[in-house]
Amino acid sequence: MIELPTDLPADIAPLSWLLGVWEGTGVIEYSAEDRRYQGEFSHRVSFSHDGGPFLNYAATASFLGLDGTDAPVQLLAETGFWRLSRPRTHADPGPALLPPVEQAPPRTVDDVEQLRTDDGFPIEVSVTHSDGTLELYLGRISGPRVDIATDAIVRPAGAKQYTAATRMYGLVDEHLLWAWDITALGEQLKSHASARLARI
Repeated sequence: MIELPTDLPADIAPLSWLLGVWEGTGVIEYSAEDRRYQGEFSHRVSFSHDGGPFLNYAATASFLGLDGTDAPVQLLAETGFWRLSRPRTHADPGPALLPPVEQAPPRTVDDVEQLRTDDGFPIEVSVTHSDGTLELYLGRISGPRVDIATDAIVRPAGAKQYTAATRMYGLVDEHLLWAWDITALGEQLKSHASARLARI
């Protein structure tokens, strides 16, 4: 059974089932440039909060090889932020270090409920990869399911070709399941990795 904190900011209540550290394994299956990429990887994902209206996100993955006997190779480290999508007001800080110019009462569950649509709450996810790639995802969270797609990807000059992605997260039998589809290396959008993670 998942126990959710009761002292969360209202804006992250719809995301609260993600909170915690999740670990497990996944599989890679992708073909591009006359190569087939496949094998198993270990994966660790952390969702936390520090009192702001967003979740902090961090993840690492290491390739375990075709049969798990190879020395692990780190595939990725990424960090980011998950938040409900809402218009910013003069009561919000930013951009950069600019302070808010108005004081607003704390946001309530009723304020957050006004963001709900027929298919859930709109969300924004920003992710930075250790290789310098930046991703901005837009999508929806509906109960224990998240569907997001890239709105923008920014890559360093020497990075491999990678232009779009979708990710799906879901809570099934108290495990975090996810799937990541990508458009990369000249291929159209297609599946490349999925994993099953347990909260630790």
